[in-house]
Amino acid sequence: LALNPWDVVLCISGTIISCENAIVVVVIFYTPAFRAPMFLLIGSLATADLLAGLGLILHFAFVYFIPSEAVSLLTVGLLVTSFTASVSSLLTITIDRYLSLYNALTYYSERTVTRTYIMLILTWGASICYGLLPIMGWNCLKDPSACSIVKPLTKNHLIILSVSFFMVFAVMLQLYVQICKIVCRHAHQIAVQRHFLASSHYVTTRKGIATLAVILGTFASCWLPFAIYCLLGDYSYPALYTYVTLLPATYNSMINPIIYAFRNQEIQKVLWTVCCGCFSSAMPFRSRSPSDV
Repeated sequence: LALNPWDVVLCISGTIISCENAIVVVVIFYTPAFRAPMFLLIGSLATADLLAGLGLILHFAFVYFIPSEAVSLLTVGLLVTSFTASVSSLLTITIDRYLSLYNALTYYSERTVTRTYIMLILTWGASICYGLLPIMGWNCLKDPSACSIVKPLTKNHLIILSVSFFMVFAVMLQLYVQICKIVCRHAHQIAVQRHFLASSHYVTTRKGIATLAVILGTFASCWLPFAIYCLLGDYSYPALYTYVTLLPATYNSMINPIIYAFRNQEIQKVLWTVCCGCFSSAMPFRSRSPSDV
């Protein structure tokens, strides 16, 4: 089998994704202070992206070194599960951010912890179900005409995944619009109470909206091309189109640790402690809400 340069690029992307997210998973897992719902959701996202990176590496290795239909189904199932969990984890983080602002007084309660575990169970339960479909027989190995742009997934399977993505994206868009409204209202109230200038209120609001726009814009620019092509593309189309749209989608898993983990001050302190001992490991953590991250 001739070596495809696109597969090499995907394997390299998977390696970078795995290294980045492995750091986040290890930091959250081995730091007792990171047991708050916010960090559990970030850990879920990092775990999903870590599995996605490993899936890309394994897919490359098995295709070129151990070609097998059964193994191909397993690696594709792992990729479907991990990327679905990654997108779903982004939705749960958005919901958590919205609720931390909408119900700020009751956010730090047992109810929030329970809700977080329920969201994690639903996220990974649905993702595993999607990933098991090719392994359980919903594939096009025996009927090439039913194949989608991503073999051996069927066209119907990919349509379900794409429609699910658009539903998640629509919910996230609506939630971020509501978050922007709450941020603007809070900034205005603070400005009035503290007699800030209008320009200060404008700057604060603009920064908050810009941050949300970057988060949602990054997610959309990475995943929308591939999701749209999944609906419009056909198995007879050149594989180049699939690679061109799939590669940006993998970059989302590369960017997620930067947006959701490495920007967090508490995680930064732990990383500095591990790398150069600049901070004491016993340093207390300041309680932060998801809206601060």
